[in-house]
Amino acid sequence: MCLGIPGRVVSIEDSEKALGLVDVGGVRRVTNLRCVLDGRPPEACIGDWVLVHVGFAMSRIDPDEAARTLELLEEMGEIQEELAQLRASQPPEPPPFGPGARPPGEADDG
Repeated sequence: MCLGIPGRVVSIEDSEKALGLVDVGGVRRVTNLRCVLDGRPPEACIGDWVLVHVGFAMSRIDPDEAARTLELLEEMGEIQEELAQLRASQPPEPPPFGPGARPPGEADDG
């Protein structure tokens, strides 16, 4: 099932494109914020709760409504399915490069 799920805008990834990082139940995804700007700059959305559907923040909601919606989704068992789909569709994390580590494909001169 695909539905709007509450998430909180935690940062702006690209102000010009109105892309923000939204935390949905611990899963952070880049989300298009254009529908919720209402003439404000994207940075003004940080901390806002929004309903996210297929990568777009469709509307702003107040924190109480977000909490109630998350609670209802959890009771219905829907939130686990949605979070699982979000986690499954996340791009893989790039490998960490620590001291002495080389990016893939970089030859070792030694």
